[in-house]
Amino acid sequence: MQANGAGQDRDSELSCQNGAQNGESSSSGVAHSNGLESGTNNGNTVSSNNNGVSVQPASNNATSTSDVNSGVKKKKRLSQSEEDVIRLIGQHLHDLGLNQTVDLLMQESGCRLEHPSATKFRNHVMEGEWDKAESDLNELKALMHSPSAIVRMKFLLLQQKYLEYLEDGKVLEALQVLRAELTPLKYNIERIHILSGYLMCCHADDLRVKAEWEGKGTASRTKLLDKLQTYLPPSVMLPPRRLQTLLKQAVELQRERCLYHNTKLDSGLDSVSLLLDHACSRKQFPCYTQQILTEHCNEVWFCKFSNNGTKLATGSKDTTVIVWHVDTETQQLKLMKTLEGHAYGVSYLAWSPDDVYLIACGPDDCSELWLWNIQTGELRTKMSQSHEDSLTSVAWNPDGKRFVTGGQRGQFYQCDLDGNLLDSWEGVRVQCLWCLSEGRTVLASDTHQRIRGYNFEDLTDRNIVQEDHPIMSFTVSRNGRLALLNVATQGVHLWDLQDRVLVRKYQGVTQGFYTIHSCFGGHNEDFIASGSEDHKVYIWHRRSELPIAELTGHTRTVNCVSWNPVLPGLLASASDDGTVRIWGPAPFLDVQDAEGHNG
Repeated sequence: MQANGAGQDRDSELSCQNGAQNGESSSSGVAHSNGLESGTNNGNTVSSNNNGVSVQPASNNATSTSDVNSGVKKKKRLSQSEEDVIRLIGQHLHDLGLNQTVDLLMQESGCRLEHPSATKFRNHVMEGEWDKAESDLNELKALMHSPSAIVRMKFLLLQQKYLEYLEDGKVLEALQVLRAELTPLKYNIERIHILSGYLMCCHADDLRVKAEWEGKGTASRTKLLDKLQTYLPPSVMLPPRRLQTLLKQAVELQRERCLYHNTKLDSGLDSVSLLLDHACSRKQFPCYTQQILTEHCNEVWFCKFSNNGTKLATGSKDTTVIVWHVDTETQQLKLMKTLEGHAYGVSYLAWSPDDVYLIACGPDDCSELWLWNIQTGELRTKMSQSHEDSLTSVAWNPDGKRFVTGGQRGQFYQCDLDGNLLDSWEGVRVQCLWCLSEGRTVLASDTHQRIRGYNFEDLTDRNIVQEDHPIMSFTVSRNGRLALLNVATQGVHLWDLQDRVLVRKYQGVTQGFYTIHSCFGGHNEDFIASGSEDHKVYIWHRRSELPIAELTGHTRTVNCVSWNPVLPGLLASASDDGTVRIWGPAPFLDVQDAEGHNG
């Protein structure tokens, strides 16, 4: 099998010393670079380390008996994958400084960690012997897939040489490298111009800052070697820290496949056990009722966590908005303020980007919009353009100074914080609104079963999503790429707004012609939650059509769900039963659940 395009014969020569018969050593003593010496004792290998401790193999009697019974058996030739594993282990042990162990492993297996020319090249780079390292490139050229890469490698070597001369104050020598060695390569002329500017640096510290360079020594040379290794086939020199890279990839893949993983991904390996597969417990997921908020005295139509996760606003048919404080330590909610006077009830809420203001909208027959200052509890603006209006939805511009609002009677306005009309769009029957993060485009679902993008600056609009049934509500992911739609009689649909394609239809939820609001949530917005007319809350992993959790407890339609954007284990749901339920992990987790593993 060929490794990365290198010739098979060459790979055999590079990776494994066949003469060693995969573990049978010669009778002559072998001295290793790490000080491990190997000699023979009655035909068996004896290893002695620097401390004089000898390591004896199995007794001669057992070997002799085996030889008599079946003759001398040569060890089976290692497969390519077995050789690769040995080399990966050897590299990792070498990085840990266990060089004697590496020598013994390579000797016994008959493998070679890297080609001798590569070893020589590595040593010359780390010792700063640039002329010798440059000479080594000629030997390596024959082993490379792309001989033209030699120019790039030579450029990197000479760049390091140039910078080290400058740091040492050897300006003339540096200038000679620049003029006589780097420039004739005719490679990356723009970079050469930048390098020439470093001649003006008065101090070594100034040079390191401007060049974004660690300075002469092990750190910068190791970084240089990592770059150089990318041009060499792995059969000649392994990519740096290859075993760690493979282990990280395996851990990340397991986490991505874990349906309940809802915490920040730690890129390091120290936080996980490599001895068990990763599997989060359902007990860590927000599937358990932590609190039931019963202060509303009628149907609760909407709920929304603030952007900083410290408050929850709930709107009800009882004409009030209640703002709850979220204790981020205990994840318990306490009543903070009650905002009254919404005669038609409150069916939609929107927090300003800085969480200072909260806008409340009513149902279809409501022509008014309330803008509250949450810090003071005062009503800043009560807006109504006409008694004929229906202002049922609202969305903040990312600048926090404007908002758009509209309804199904054809109103579509852009206003400032005092309710002054800035722009309007005629004839758009708005069901739901969203402002994209670029601040120019407003998405609006309408009565034509579509979502269109409206630009208030150049007054252009375009079709983005077209469904076959009414879009009752929608929300957009934090990065603006995905839209989550609640579609009448169909359920929850996921659309890619950039490619304008339907990505997934989620199963299980009961969706008729009630307005139900779903949400993205969890860490990295990997999850989707929605209320349902069957009194349940459904949760899906974003990539899976089947629900991973069905939360029961409400006794009537669940109108809205909201996932805390800062605390990924906190979810709220609002229902026609007059309650708001707060969902979180199981109250008691055993050690195994908390670690996120199982056997």
